Amino acid sequence: MTETITIEVVHAVGPEELDEADLQPALREIADAHHVLVGRRGGRQSWLDRIRAFLAREPVEAVTVVTDEPASEGAEVTLRVEETDIAGVYVATAT
Repeated sequence: MTETITIEVVHAVGPEELDEADLQPALREIADAHHVLVGRRGGRQSWLDRIRAFLAREPVEAVTVVTDEPASEGAEVTLRVEETDIAGVYVATAT
């Protein structure tokens, strides 16, 4: 099933860095020659949102997205994705 998500990129791994990255074998197969973005689902939060989430004990939902397009750390990106068999891992689809 395809869905649209917004994430704040916390860590980005380019295709040339995949060999040095400590990826699970299943993720390594999916990520072959693609970019891997690890981020916070929901995008960038303000300080007020962070304090509210902390007080309400709302956990940060981390996601990993395999995509053809690069993104820099700290960027906020919106992608159409499909969920994989690995929990929290998505593959970006063409728009």
